[in-house]
Amino acid sequence: MRAFLEFEACSLGRHSFPIEVAWVFENGAEETHLIRPAPRWTDWDSASQLVHGISWDRLCIEGVAAETVAGRLVEQLRGQDVFTNAPSRDGKWLRLLLRSTGLPRRELQLVDTEIGLLELSNAILAPSLPSSAIPRATRRILADASARFAERPRAHRALPDARLERERWLAVSELAHAFRGEAELP
Repeated sequence: MRAFLEFEACSLGRHSFPIEVAWVFENGAEETHLIRPAPRWTDWDSASQLVHGISWDRLCIEGVAAETVAGRLVEQLRGQDVFTNAPSRDGKWLRLLLRSTGLPRRELQLVDTEIGLLELSNAILAPSLPSSAIPRATRRILADASARFAERPRAHRALPDARLERERWLAVSELAHAFRGEAELP
């Protein structure tokens, strides 16, 4: 099953760490956690706090221990196709979370959602279009899907942003199936 993963972090700086994580499965099942900072996680950016709205005090009070969150994340996502819109940045925070809790940093592999959307569209179109027509059709489908979400800015919170990635996935699937249906008409 596919899952869409999003992190929020204390900052975008070199020493940033994850403060929130969420994942949404393709079927709509979802989970989110605030992450209590590990003892060596001290970098904090008040400008980033203004963006995500999560305070240091809230993390310390409501946050779940990093070990618990990491264990749950691996339990739920191991063996799944895990997509994220920022694999480099989210991969950094995933590795930090896993490493800080003693889990192997390669426990989960992230896939760029954009690559996944391209592959999804191509796979849906392949049975009904000549291979030479697929790239153009896919560009159109991805542009149409992008237009649907152009007015929906990111919330900069893990769960709404993970939901948005799932919605994008479903939109591309819907558009590709519709395009395929039109191509199959006599």
